[in-house]
Amino acid sequence: MKRGEFDLAVMLGRVRTVADPTGGRRRVRLEEIDRVRETPGYPESLGKHIKTVGTAAGAALMEITPARFTRLARAGVLTPVKWYINRYRAVVWLYLAEELTQFAASEANAALLTGRVPQAVRDRLEGGDDLRARNWRGRYAGFLLRQSEDPWERAAAAASLLDPVQLAEVVRDPYERAYLNRLGPEPLTQAAPASPTAHLIERLTTADDADEISWVRVNLILTLEEARRLRPAPRPGRPPILASPRPHPVPDLPPWPATPSDAGMPAQRMSADEETRGRARGNTGPDEPRGLWKWLRRRRN
Repeated sequence: MKRGEFDLAVMLGRVRTVADPTGGRRRVRLEEIDRVRETPGYPESLGKHIKTVGTAAGAALMEITPARFTRLARAGVLTPVKWYINRYRAVVWLYLAEELTQFAASEANAALLTGRVPQAVRDRLEGGDDLRARNWRGRYAGFLLRQSEDPWERAAAAASLLDPVQLAEVVRDPYERAYLNRLGPEPLTQAAPASPTAHLIERLTTADDADEISWVRVNLILTLEEARRLRPAPRPGRPPILASPRPHPVPDLPPWPATPSDAGMPAQRMSADEETRGRARGNTGPDEPRGLWKWLRRRRN
């Protein structure tokens, strides 16, 4: 596997990793390697699950035109799984071939693939929306939270999606901000700081929608409260603080904010991510408030 393919397999949960006790890069247990190798159809089966395609190949899979594919992606119907910047400094979005095939095979999505584009999609496009970056950030945020085994690490994952001004408003303590920056995810690029490529990547990885920013801020507040109860952030003159050796359960976090007009317009299924978020939130009844509303109700009461 190429490095990018392996990273994607980890992001999708096809290859499970564990934290390094010494604080280094995450590791893969030998038992996990054996499990992956013993999967029926390996290695073709693993390659099928992580195969990505661009706009042209994705449109061919779904038997629609590239222009229609792009419109659906910009409207938030299709969710990219990764991206890269080409030599012309343009963002190239990639999608899971398996998800596109399943989407096209569902009768519920037939109206999106043939005939006139639904009004909800046209309204978004006419308003100038391009939800590809936001939808990718939602997927990336879920991956970061699943990889975090400590409350401070989960807080750092949320903090990495905010710009410095927003982060300073939520986390006023400079020592806590420094600790969050130290525990944050590795950079997605090796581009020189302040370069045009670095600025472009910063825009892609920073929340820029009002609902999205609110979700990240609430997520950060909740996880920070838990982290502070566990241990304070390190400060000068204090002995080093070691992370808790045992993983902590993911708290009941708000769901990633839905885009306007989602009602009545099918969205691409992301079964692995949805199952993970469902396990993190726990089972709730149809009348029970969840996520942000549940948190707000608890605060009001």
